[in-house]
Order: sequence, then structure tokens, then C-alpha cells
Amino acid sequence: MTDRDRIGAWWRAHIGARDSSAARALAARLNRGEGVDVLAERAVYDLAASLHLVSDPARLVPLVQILAAVREDRGGPLPRRMGQGDTPALSPLRFQRLLRAEGAELATLIRRALPIVDRACDVGALGADILHWTDATRARWAFSYFGAAPPAALTPSPEETQA
Repeated sequence: MTDRDRIGAWWRAHIGARDSSAARALAARLNRGEGVDVLAERAVYDLAASLHLVSDPARLVPLVQILAAVREDRGGPLPRRMGQGDTPALSPLRFQRLLRAEGAELATLIRRALPIVDRACDVGALGADILHWTDATRARWAFSYFGAAPPAALTPSPEETQA
């Protein structure tokens, strides 16, 4: 199973069913929480264990905060949704700033951009990209934002998709 699959399954099981009060409550706690507050959730620990991130909370916290801000698993990759339209949903300058960001700043910028695209995207792909936020991931996002297929050299490596 890939990281993308694990993340998507976790999101659907714990946050995706927004008609459930438990899912809404968990998403709210993750959205409001910082550091230890986020890590104190059993569901977050379960995700960390499945992704082998138990000893790496610096990567885990921004990931779950971003996942908590997504409301629907639909519509394709987030960068493509941000770049759609005659006038892109997310301005090119804001997108460039997002591409340069890391860690908590990246989480903040993505969480601010999600309402622009109705808080909907491919959750598994978004989570895997955040988990493996590399120059290759950033380049893929740039191609996707402009609606172009990335070169084959930018496709995710097996290390990025499986753990």
C-alpha cells in the first residue's frame, strides 16, 4: 500500500465523513491545535504508525492540519484546481510563495488556499505530496498548476509512494 493510499484511507475513516459528529470534532481539534495538541489524538498516532512517522512529529503535524482542512476528496490534484480558470483561483504570486514554503508555513498557506477551491482535492495525493515535499514535488505542482503533464523524470519515486 502506498503513502497516498494510507493517507486517503485514514482521511476517509477519521475526517472525511463530515456528517459524523466525531469526524467534525476531530477535524476541528486538528484545525485549531498546535504541536502536542495535534499529537495527542489517537487517530493521528494511528496515521503516524502507518506512515512510520512516530519519531518525526515535525512532518506529521503540518500534514494532519492540512488534511483536516480538506472537506471533500474530489476534483483532482490541488495545484491543478488552484490554477484552473482564465484567472487562476490562486494567483501566480501566492502559488509561487506556496512552492517556496516549508513546514508550518506551507501548512498555513495551503490551509488558506483550500477555501478558494471549495476545500476539495485528491486527499491522498495532497497528503503524499506534503509528506514528500521535495524539489521534484514542487516541480510537479508547477506543471499541474499550469495544466501541463510533468516530465517522466518528475513522477514520484517508489520511496515517495511506499513505506
